[in-house]
Amino acid sequence: MESLTKNYEFKRLYNKGKSAASKYVVIYYAKNYSEVNRIGITVSTKLGGAVQRNRIRRRLKEIYRLNEPILHKGYNIVIVARHGCRDAKWKELESSVLYLFRKLGLNRNGDYKPGVPSLRSKV
Repeated sequence: MESLTKNYEFKRLYNKGKSAASKYVVIYYAKNYSEVNRIGITVSTKLGGAVQRNRIRRRLKEIYRLNEPILHKGYNIVIVARHGCRDAKWKELESSVLYLFRKLGLNRNGDYKPGVPSLRSKV
């Protein structure tokens, strides 16, 4: 998993990329024409102190990592946390992110259901 690090990469996705939103997150994406996905996660300071923001960031990164094998390759993806994300349970957050991946066409298995361990990488 590679990361988006430059401000202009995030801005390009916000302005030119496609997006979908839920109660918990907004996902922006665009093709990067490479063999790997690059991911960026943003959590506003409005969502809490550093500890809370880092917890949200870790949870979103782990949801992506566990489900990376079922996603198409070659995209830049930005996940923006919303206020509902702070108090969300793991299953709610994972379901929301996977629903948005499916909605955006990033998911190779359109009929994927959260919680099916056979589709995930072994931990």
